[in-house]
Amino acid sequence: MKIQPFEMERMQSEWENRVSHNLSESGVHPMSVEEFLTPDECQDLLRRRLVYVQSNGTDELRATIAGLYPGAAVENVVVTNGSAEANFICAWRTIEPGDEVVMILPNYGQLLGLFGGFGAKVVPVPLHEERGWGLDPEELRRAVNAKTKMIVVCNPNNPTGAILSDADRAAIVSAAASVGAWILADEVYRGAERDAPETPSFWGTYDRVLATCGLSKAYGLPGLRIGWIVAPASSTYDLWGRKDYTSISPGALSDFLAQKALAPATRPRILARTKGILRENYAVLESWAGKRRDAFRMVTPEAGAIAYVRYPWKVNSTELVLRLRDQQSVLIVPGDHFGMDGFLRIGYGNEPHDLSGGLKRIDAILDTLPAA
Repeated sequence: MKIQPFEMERMQSEWENRVSHNLSESGVHPMSVEEFLTPDECQDLLRRRLVYVQSNGTDELRATIAGLYPGAAVENVVVTNGSAEANFICAWRTIEPGDEVVMILPNYGQLLGLFGGFGAKVVPVPLHEERGWGLDPEELRRAVNAKTKMIVVCNPNNPTGAILSDADRAAIVSAAASVGAWILADEVYRGAERDAPETPSFWGTYDRVLATCGLSKAYGLPGLRIGWIVAPASSTYDLWGRKDYTSISPGALSDFLAQKALAPATRPRILARTKGILRENYAVLESWAGKRRDAFRMVTPEAGAIAYVRYPWKVNSTELVLRLRDQQSVLIVPGDHFGMDGFLRIGYGNEPHDLSGGLKRIDAILDTLPAA
């Protein structure tokens, strides 16, 4: 199996901990354990044995996750090591050489690279900037045919921060149902809506939905590496079987901490923290971008700590990002990594002083560019 380089993740993994200001992340700045555990729970954590837990996640954690999805039960949940593993085993279990996959783009690059490695044909369907990063339903209908095995969507979207409308979600379900295709819905930004209610899951809209999520983005707990899949019970055993060949089981401490984070008494508090960070920091980003309103074009992001900015300068986005990295020690994501030159993805979930400092360093480079 040959795979193409995952350029965004490689750049981030090499540089995010080496630059002075990392504005490449799409989640809010991480929580500490003591921020969401009570003192008694902290002591309980210290007494935990570092055992193998059940490889699809403990019954307690899966029950807690199932409670977040109407109609779901423990049997519908597989716990994974991050949402990346969730996406991987969903694709591995479903896609065979020669299948067609309709992928709604832009999108996180993991699955785009995997499908090529699995021998599938990727059929792109674009989100349109002029529609607020929404779909053209007719384009979607034309892309789907009898060979379509799966439709892939990230909602709320990475990199745009947009949330699909009810009509767009219905169009995806209708298109999948018309040919019996699966929907793989990466929903890792659910709960990170700045002002809107929590985005509805695709789970429960159709009988062939694989909904993936995790604690990295909306919850500010990326270091736990806890993700999950909510799927038909007839599929979860096969998905679990794929984990036997990858990471085996979640970490015992991560499983325990995830139970606490997702508990009904704690989850709302964590998500309220996230929304508070997004509201405070977006005001900083919006003010910064507004000073270049004649140059920047940005559809207001609705979820996630990311803004997708179109710029007018005749410089390649990767070249511009490398200049920022090497000359100003600030990291952002080039539109090239989403197949869209002329865009920059800027994360704004950092500590306020870190965000402001990073934006000033971006200005130092942008001020040197010739007038567009």
